[in-house]
Amino acid sequence: MKNQWILILGGSSGLGLATAKKMAHHGYHIAIVHRDRRVDLEAINSHFKEITSKGVKLVNYNIDATNPSKRKDTVDRLKSTLSNSGKIKMLVHSIAKGSLKPMVSEKENTLNQNDIKITLNAMALSLYDWTKELFEADLFVNDSRIVAFTSEGSNKAWKGYAAVSAAKATLEALTRSIALEYASKGLKANCIQAGTTETKAFTMIPNSAVLKQRALERNPNNRLTIPEDVANAVYVLSMEEAKWITGTIVKVDGGESLR
Repeated sequence: MKNQWILILGGSSGLGLATAKKMAHHGYHIAIVHRDRRVDLEAINSHFKEITSKGVKLVNYNIDATNPSKRKDTVDRLKSTLSNSGKIKMLVHSIAKGSLKPMVSEKENTLNQNDIKITLNAMALSLYDWTKELFEADLFVNDSRIVAFTSEGSNKAWKGYAAVSAAKATLEALTRSIALEYASKGLKANCIQAGTTETKAFTMIPNSAVLKQRALERNPNNRLTIPEDVANAVYVLSMEEAKWITGTIVKVDGGESLR
C-alpha cells in the first residue's frame, strides 16, 4: 500500500473521521474534503495532527464538495499533489448535508422540491460526480475501491427524513451502477449500512432520541454502532481479500436491522 491514498468526502467528523484514523493506522496517506466553520477548525486540526502522527501524509481541503468548480479545482490540486506520491486506493463518501423538514406541519416550514434537489445532489449525485472526475483524471489505482455510507432510512420512512431517504436510495442505486459499469476499469463499489450511530448528523434528525432508544431495544448486542465499527468495515473492504465484493450493501449494525 506504499504511496496509496484514501480520499474521504466529509472526513472531519463522524464516520469519515473515524475512517481517516483507521486507514492512517494501516499506512495509507489521507486526503480529506470537508466543509467546516473557522470556529471549529482548531478542534478539527487536532484530529488531523493525530492522523499525521502515524507517519502518513495528510492533505485537506475545506470546500463545498458539491460545488462543480470547487470539485474540479480540488481534483486538479490532488493530481498535482499525488503526481510523485501515488494514486487513490479508495474513495469514501461520507457527506451529510440534507434537509430534515417534515412534509406536513402547522408549526414549521415543510419540505419542498428544492430541498430535495439539494439533498440529492449532496448525499447521492456527488458520489458519481467525484468518481467520474477522479477516473477521468487518472487518479485511481488499478484495483480501487469506492465506499458510500447509507442507512436503514433508505428503505424505511421516518418523519422528517424524506429527502435524506430519497438520497440514500439514490446513492445505493448509483453505487450498484458504478460497480457494474466501471468493473472493467478495476473499480469496486459498495455501500455500508451503518447501524444507529450517535454522530453530529444523527442528532439533527427529528426525534433522534426516540430512534436511539428503539435501536437499543432492537439490537441483539445491546449497544449502538460506533464510528470505529464502521471504519473497521471500510478497512476490510480495502483489503486484497475483499476484491470480489462489489455492488452490494454491507450491514455494519451488530444485528440491529434483524428485527
